[in-house]
Amino acid sequence: MSLVKTIGRLGPVQRLLAALAAGLIAVVKATTRWQTINGAAAEKAWAGQGPVIVAFWHNRLAMMPACWPSPEPFHMLISAHPDGRLISNAVSYFGISTVAGSTTRGGGDALRALVRLLKDGHSIGVTPDGPRGPRMVAGEGILAIARLSGIPIVPAAISVSRRVVLKTWDRLIIPLPFSRGAMIWGEPIAVPRDAEGESLAALRKRLEEDLIRVTAEADALTGHEAMTQGTTMRTKADRAKNARA
Repeated sequence: MSLVKTIGRLGPVQRLLAALAAGLIAVVKATTRWQTINGAAAEKAWAGQGPVIVAFWHNRLAMMPACWPSPEPFHMLISAHPDGRLISNAVSYFGISTVAGSTTRGGGDALRALVRLLKDGHSIGVTPDGPRGPRMVAGEGILAIARLSGIPIVPAAISVSRRVVLKTWDRLIIPLPFSRGAMIWGEPIAVPRDAEGESLAALRKRLEEDLIRVTAEADALTGHEAMTQGTTMRTKADRAKNARA
């Protein structure tokens, strides 16, 4: 691990970086001219009339606090990786709690925690392509949460005209102030408790296609080309294997 990464993962440095990230998000929220499309899909949850599962792509994580204009409880599933802890600390400034873990790779504890939150009336946010990708490819973990809880999934996308796109596996977007912003909500997707096999696969495909569509629409409204699906995050073992090749 490089010296820069080692320093960046120290507790005091992480807290400073999280505060700076939260400050940037707050300035972006305040200085951006926002356009919201189909907000009715989430209005009941904002009014405390029942929770929703908000689905959005991993590369929109830094902008999602702008999507929850409500005092109602909202929790996001964030990786326990140090980078995930940084995001978790940053969004906490906006009253958003986090559940550490994943709905894949042995993430049973996280899944159960999210289902409990939903049954308690709390809304949650999940990135179906997180924490390692492939980019903009939906996994089935979010469908399991919806099936077990009986709560619908609402696809969501956000984009801003002024931004920096990092060269990470997910093409993480860092929003910049004084932008034009677009928030687009898709139609709710209900997952029946008995969904399995082909029906579950069809719902996964529908979620993926809906998320790709609303994300492309948000990008188009803010002057950007649509992002494309990509590969997974490279692990240490992958990098070592490539180095030996």
